[in-house]
Amino acid sequence: MTPVDRILRTILPRSLYGRSFLMIVAPLVVLLGLSTYLFYNRHWDNVTRHMTLAVAGDIALTVEVLRNYPEGEERDRLLRLIQVYTDIRFDFRPGEILPNTGRRTVNTLLERMMTSALDSRVYRPFVLDAVSDENWVIIDVQLQDGVLGVKVPRKRVTSATTYIFIMWLIGISLMLMIVAMIFLRNQMRSLRRLASAADNLGKGRDDLAGFKPSGATEVRQVAHAFIRMRDRIHRQVNQRTEMLAGVSHDLRTPLTRMKLQLALMPPSPDVAELEADVEEMTRMVEGYLAFARGEGAEEPAVLADLAQLVQQVVFRARGLSDARIDLKGADHAMVLVRTQAFRRCLGNVIDNAIRHADRVEVTILPGRQSIQVLIDDDGPGIPADLRVEAFRPFRRLDDVEPTAEAGTGLASGITGVGLGLAIARDVMRGHGGDIRLEDSPLGGLRVVLDLPV
Repeated sequence: MTPVDRILRTILPRSLYGRSFLMIVAPLVVLLGLSTYLFYNRHWDNVTRHMTLAVAGDIALTVEVLRNYPEGEERDRLLRLIQVYTDIRFDFRPGEILPNTGRRTVNTLLERMMTSALDSRVYRPFVLDAVSDENWVIIDVQLQDGVLGVKVPRKRVTSATTYIFIMWLIGISLMLMIVAMIFLRNQMRSLRRLASAADNLGKGRDDLAGFKPSGATEVRQVAHAFIRMRDRIHRQVNQRTEMLAGVSHDLRTPLTRMKLQLALMPPSPDVAELEADVEEMTRMVEGYLAFARGEGAEEPAVLADLAQLVQQVVFRARGLSDARIDLKGADHAMVLVRTQAFRRCLGNVIDNAIRHADRVEVTILPGRQSIQVLIDDDGPGIPADLRVEAFRPFRRLDDVEPTAEAGTGLASGITGVGLGLAIARDVMRGHGGDIRLEDSPLGGLRVVLDLPV
């Protein structure tokens, strides 16, 4: 990635709403800038030049009147007429001389245009002040016998259309931006609904009763495709459930007959071995079926107190083991969850932990985005390089020698089949969460159940 690409990725908005809005606003800003620039350099410049030249012509006419009529009633009458028709105030100060301080620096467009116009019309020394008074432009012109004071209204040398044009541009731009914001927000609302529906489906919260395709044609097409995908997934899940129900019945029937036949036989060591084999086969069949159908996939998610569910599993585990099991963390944590599936998931993790550890700590950590349930133990553990292998279905780590660096009884999974962690991960991912293994402060392994809120 080039430095320019990195800068653009940092500056540009990340959301679709922000980028779409920028695509509309950026050309608008450029157009407004170009229009203002061209207006200032062409229209306003030309208008100001013509207006200042007209004022300079009126001043030049007045200077000629004073030169031809140096005194008398006729001169006063002509000055009054010029003042009435030009709206310019004149004040002749006989015998006064302008200070020889040189012409001051010209800073504004009006001063520049007015200076140029006076130079081209009046041909007399003058002093221009277009800054000190906000309503008048003051000009003092040196004549042979005195100074002619001139006060020009600013409306004679400035055009109100300049500000009207700029305000019109700004107003139109703001209106277009507001319309674009409303339009884009409505379009983004449809996309957010679709994203929320897809997220809920992935988390097992299959409640699309209030979801309807809306927005632009392309967004509606995506929404309809999502609904069709969801229906296909439901059909596949229902077909798999029906098939597994039939397989479960077919497998349990001969096992049940074998149990009954063994129960009718007189006790003997051979019969005991056969009964143990049948029990093991039953557990293996149940494990295979639970993994194949996805543990709790058909159970609806309900709003429940996760802290109470954890307490129930911990209390049950305390009654089945002499290991020390401590419960810490929040007393209440409401979340959408498949209660039975989560109980089985957490129960399997805790059962495996107490099978190989003397102390187990269960901690509930609520957060904004997710709720975490931490199961720490001081057991022998699983080597760090085999923790990924522990999640693989039918992968048993019983033959791996545990280490003291990290560990828990989770290595064995469901006794005999190695599906414990695989099913637990299936349950957590079915909720839109995940399960992971970390080092525990107790010296064993920490199992983190991460459940989205």
